[in-house]
Amino acid sequence: MPRRQSIPRKAKYQNDTKRVTDHFRAKLMRDGKKTLSDRILRQALARAEFQAKRPGLEVLEAALRNATPIIEVKPRRVGGATYQVPVEIRGDRRLSLGVRWLVQSARKRSGKSMSEKLAAEFVDAMNGLGAAVKRREDTHKMADANKAFSHFKW
Repeated sequence: MPRRQSIPRKAKYQNDTKRVTDHFRAKLMRDGKKTLSDRILRQALARAEFQAKRPGLEVLEAALRNATPIIEVKPRRVGGATYQVPVEIRGDRRLSLGVRWLVQSARKRSGKSMSEKLAAEFVDAMNGLGAAVKRREDTHKMADANKAFSHFKW
């Protein structure tokens, strides 16, 4: 058990745009193949830019904004019963969940290459469609339904 009240978090990535792209690159990577994940991300951004007729990073940021959850439910045991308590999400966890959901839903899509699937997911998420945005809405609905248990926060 640490003697300090809280352990300071370390900044893993530098500036915001590089931070987001690095996060995506790390999530896309399989078996340590960073060059391949980098190429997939660049191709996906180029495809999304062509489809949406907007800059690639702008499409990426809009997609991430629409897929990132703000609140989630966590189980809390009180007097023998387990309640789903709505809790706000920290900024770094928000980003992590948004990136993870976008990549997972892109992997589940049917299509030829990963860059095509990822580009399609970016464009859908930017427009408020897609599996990642649906997952965010489901999470928010769950939190809204369990609003009565919010006084059990810790």
